[in-house]
Amino acid sequence: MSIIDHKSPDIVISEFIDKDVALKILCDFNVHYDPMLVDDRNKLFKKLSKARAIIVRNRTKIDKALLENAPNLKVIGRLGVGLDNIDLEACKNRKVIVCPATGANDTAVAEYTITAALILMRRVWHATEKIIDGKWPRTDLMGHEISGKRMGLIGFGSIARKVAKRASALGMEIFTYDPYLTLNNSVTSNINQVSIIDLARNCHVISVHVPYTSETHQLIDTNFICNMRPEAVLINTARGGIVNESEVINALCEKKLGGAALDVFENEPLNIKNSHLFKNVPNLILTPHIAGITKEANQRVSLLTAQNILKHLS
Repeated sequence: MSIIDHKSPDIVISEFIDKDVALKILCDFNVHYDPMLVDDRNKLFKKLSKARAIIVRNRTKIDKALLENAPNLKVIGRLGVGLDNIDLEACKNRKVIVCPATGANDTAVAEYTITAALILMRRVWHATEKIIDGKWPRTDLMGHEISGKRMGLIGFGSIARKVAKRASALGMEIFTYDPYLTLNNSVTSNINQVSIIDLARNCHVISVHVPYTSETHQLIDTNFICNMRPEAVLINTARGGIVNESEVINALCEKKLGGAALDVFENEPLNIKNSHLFKNVPNLILTPHIAGITKEANQRVSLLTAQNILKHLS
């Protein structure tokens, strides 16, 4: 349902936002807010006919077709940091500014990563249903401490650095693979920089923190997973296409991998037709792309995005 509905809005918001924060900042503009627009492109195109700005998350596809239906578009506000749903070249050609909410949800993703690591290493995810069934599987649920273990971070941007800080506080040794880091970078003074295969072979917890590009497509593939320790766990909060999901599932079922937490998928929402692949898989956590979404993060992301829009339209 639209919160504010104008026939010819200045700003269109096609996915959920903290409306109390954002609409207050954008009160001087005609705003059309409808988080269901992402599922109705024809309706979205009509609303964009005179709009000068659009605010999206990761599901709204900003492509040439959308830009052609938005001739007055000046700025795109991204409620998050990933830009793989936005045709940046087409926006550049149209001189449309793209504003991600850089840094606003870093803490939320970092805390999700640490939470997933603790749950997967302790192997307690399915304990409740076993207890309700009258079982008492204490030895079956004996897991590992993360203190003294090695955390491997693929990519070492702002989110990964927050993960590293929290993991270090819990007694973990930090390893990273990031070919774009300089060896003498001050932020890596206490970090072990290694090759991607050495990271796979040596780390007990591996977390993905790179953008989705042609270079990172299927970065976590069969070869990478085969080199992982059999008790190691994998966490992906970046983008689904970076990880070969079926290979992760196979490795878990064959007990060649200790656990996995997948918050993102190659096709979102997750294709129900393939849901059988994920059933009865040991030590697997599936969440609906929520690592960066907390009450606090949503407020920060909404605030920063609205401020970016206001800056470029004023």
